Amino acid sequence: MKIQRAILSVTDKSGLLEFAKSLASLGVEILSTGGTAKALAEGGIKVVEIADYTGQPEILGGRVKTLHPKVHGGILARRDDPKHCEQMAAQKFGTIDLVCVNLYRFEETVAKTGVTLEDAIENIDIGGPAMIRSASKNWEHVAVVTSPAQYAEVAEAMKKTGGEVPKDLRFRLAKEAFARTAAYDAAISTWLARQDGDEAFPKTIAASWAKVEDLRYGENPHQKAAFYRDPSARSGIGVARQLSGKELSFNNILDCDAALELVREFTDAPAIAIIKHNNPCGCAMGASLEEAFGKAVQGDSVSAFGGIVACNRPVDLAAAKAMTAPNQFFEAIVAPSFAPDALKQLQTGAKWGKNVRLMETGDIAKSGAQVRMDIRPVTGGALLQTKDDALMSPEVQYPTGKPTDAQWADLQFAWTVCKHVKSNAIVFAKDRMIVGVGAGQMSRVDSARIACWKAGDRAKGAACASDAFFPFPDALELALQAGVTSVIQPGGSMRDEEVIAVAKKAGVPMVITGMRHFRH
Repeated sequence: MKIQRAILSVTDKSGLLEFAKSLASLGVEILSTGGTAKALAEGGIKVVEIADYTGQPEILGGRVKTLHPKVHGGILARRDDPKHCEQMAAQKFGTIDLVCVNLYRFEETVAKTGVTLEDAIENIDIGGPAMIRSASKNWEHVAVVTSPAQYAEVAEAMKKTGGEVPKDLRFRLAKEAFARTAAYDAAISTWLARQDGDEAFPKTIAASWAKVEDLRYGENPHQKAAFYRDPSARSGIGVARQLSGKELSFNNILDCDAALELVREFTDAPAIAIIKHNNPCGCAMGASLEEAFGKAVQGDSVSAFGGIVACNRPVDLAAAKAMTAPNQFFEAIVAPSFAPDALKQLQTGAKWGKNVRLMETGDIAKSGAQVRMDIRPVTGGALLQTKDDALMSPEVQYPTGKPTDAQWADLQFAWTVCKHVKSNAIVFAKDRMIVGVGAGQMSRVDSARIACWKAGDRAKGAACASDAFFPFPDALELALQAGVTSVIQPGGSMRDEEVIAVAKKAGVPMVITGMRHFRH
């Protein structure tokens, strides 16, 4: 199975010349197309233009170059089938033993701002995937190379064997090639589906993720896990760069994502979120990131220990010093960027510095966030929903009177945080910082009890947010007894009038948003 003839046709030309030289040194005849052929010739590689090989010039502005029987016959012919060999000889076709192809940059094209449908369509590769699939189908006789990352291994294997690609390597390359064409088609179908505003949920969903790494384990040590990235993603934890620290765990990644999504909500001022077990135990806004951090820790200093910190602004030295103060410890810190002196402080300013995961996300502004679906797997299927990117309906009501400006600021803050707390959710906030959170309880009144207990005396003068309506007045009564002086909730209970009456009697402004924020 010595490689005698190869076709090279690539968009990404990194490493191309070195790979081609290794093939040529083993006596491999090289066929190529267009820009690839030109790059090879300029690099001193002897190359046969595909049009000269087939006798058919490319047509339709380059749309048809390799879609020819002599190309696909050469790739698909079984060398161990006498009928295939007879037909190839009769047609005077030679075999093609190695296909090196990477595809037009469709994913990069559609990631650009303002890309047109015409631009996208013209960047859909046809000949490339056809050759890759042909070679992958005939992997027992043909080697298929789809990434520059594979060049060195293939070249080394051929050097060791005098020009062969071992069978186990050919099979692995074919599997990777089918995965690549599947991902490519998924990217195309997904992007095209999004162009129809009336079709939020198409009849079929094609999704493909690229493996980032295997994880030590899943939620628990007995579970296996791996981390995958959406190749089309432009923001989020999936594309964050780890600057230092231990490898991320399954739970770290979940909490980093939750922290980033919460802090991304705040754009008007520096903000910090501290997440523990996918719930915010601390969140605050401040005049500086340092101030916001201090307030966030005060929200629940006990729970904050060992949590995940997310910042909506680049970390400066003052904030880094606050984060590395004695008795502080965090599993990870997520931020758009880190100033050089801040990075050094975080890495060396505390005993845990060498272990803390520092994650740099780039711009996390909400306006730059990618529109995405929430996908929840269930046994035998999946649930899809649009991202919860709204806050409240336009028909906000004030049944007991409007809040003051200060109260309104705290109510909006509490309501925003409430979106990111597991239901049933009750959040107390004062001076745009969390002072008490009740999360994930089976009854709303129990969540209220927990929020009151966490807040203590800090509940006095605080705003209270409930992610869904109060089914009974009891949870609100507990909050009022603790000292809250304003409340925000979606309304919609059959007992709304009873709940409103309790707030009115206490002289507390209530905002009814008309929109709930369950987070199951």
